[in-house]
Amino acid sequence: MQARSQLLPLLRSPLLGELLAWLFLHPEEGYSVVELATRFQVSASTVSREADRLTETGFVREDRRGNMRLLRADLSHPAARPLTDLLALTYGPAAVLADRLAPVAGVHEAYIYGSWAARYAGEPGPPPRDVDVLVVGDADEDDLAEAARAAEHQLAREVNIHRISSASWRSPESDPFLATVRSRSLHRILPD
Repeated sequence: MQARSQLLPLLRSPLLGELLAWLFLHPEEGYSVVELATRFQVSASTVSREADRLTETGFVREDRRGNMRLLRADLSHPAARPLTDLLALTYGPAAVLADRLAPVAGVHEAYIYGSWAARYAGEPGPPPRDVDVLVVGDADEDDLAEAARAAEHQLAREVNIHRISSASWRSPESDPFLATVRSRSLHRILPD
């Protein structure tokens, strides 16, 4: 059994938070059970069990296409808007930042570090007030700042992006900042 969520302790598991955040922050799309299982690195049967619970409560709806079961957030649910806001504040950073950074040229890898990554990893503590992101590559600083602003708007919190070169990432012992970042919780967002 997974540990209880530290980002949103009301939830039974971190997987449930990730699944709900992905579906509610991408409501225009339908996702297969297999796609979601691959994204969250769990079995399809685990996602299917969560999907059964969520469809029974009306938070998620499913469409069948042959043997494929497509899941999407049900925005007609009375709690959809407040739930979306709550998910954006808690589990949203991983989903939103992956979307915002993926199209930026020169982003080879990206990680969330700091308090959000610590809560995600199950470390107790106060809710994160901001999101710290480490981008590995040679992306343009202006493009990264634009991605951060867009993410801040969607997440309703500050997003701080720190860019480093691939060479620096490969040899962190020369940089005390990187040594500290690597010694603590990291959540990889790209490539996923």
